Amino acid sequence: MEQEMESKHTSDGAEFYQLCDYVHREADCIINRRKKELLTGNPLKKKHLDFLDILLMAKDENGIGLTTKEIRAEVDTFMLAGHDTTGAAISWTMYALAKYPEYQEKVRNEVDAILEDTGGALEWEDLSKLQLLTLFMKETMRLYAPVPFISRCLDDDVVIDGKKVLAGVNVRLCIWAMHRHPDIWGEDVEEFKPERFHPDKMKDFDSFGYIPFSAGPRNCIGQNFALAEEKVLLARLLHKYELSLPDDTPEIIPSVRLVLKVEGDDIKLRLRIRK
Repeated sequence: MEQEMESKHTSDGAEFYQLCDYVHREADCIINRRKKELLTGNPLKKKHLDFLDILLMAKDENGIGLTTKEIRAEVDTFMLAGHDTTGAAISWTMYALAKYPEYQEKVRNEVDAILEDTGGALEWEDLSKLQLLTLFMKETMRLYAPVPFISRCLDDDVVIDGKKVLAGVNVRLCIWAMHRHPDIWGEDVEEFKPERFHPDKMKDFDSFGYIPFSAGPRNCIGQNFALAEEKVLLARLLHKYELSLPDDTPEIIPSVRLVLKVEGDDIKLRLRIRK
């Protein structure tokens, strides 16, 4: 608490808390506006209940709903946390598509076939048909996890490799290393192989070996929305453009930070309009 109070008296700390207050006010406005809408109508008659509707209507076994602060925390996550991570995931997938043109062509053929069947429209139910794109995205997030590491505070003592870690300790899990560990993925761990995620090959796979969205009760609440968002954008992109890397592209070295970035310059891609 002392560190928190002191940070408010620094220029950076003061600016940080001012920005937090602004974000919280915006989230509160969104929540209050939706509350009024729910009070004036029957939400169950809506064609689709969005995530905020569900949060506002949720009740525990005692009939108690979430507090405004709890709902605001989830709204903040959707408003902020999903932007950098989703943007990073899309950027790295575009890079992988350009780097592996043979896979790009296969995924594009799948996209073209689906859009031809739907008359150019891409509805929610069509996203599950993008199976090759899904495999490609998963392999990209394996090698280029948008969030390279996460932290967890232990509720109980735990023994890891014969060493006891006490409750209350903050543990950092390196998703980057886990996704590149040969004991989990085999000796071809550094190879880009979307087919490794085919359902038939994942039957006996430990689901905790692949966690681009974390895992357990504190996993990413927006992962389904993020994946749908990425699929729509990438499908439209592949349908209209061909992606390639410039001839003078240097070796791309990922920078493992809070969100996966690139060492040095940005990744440069060529986009050519398809005929």
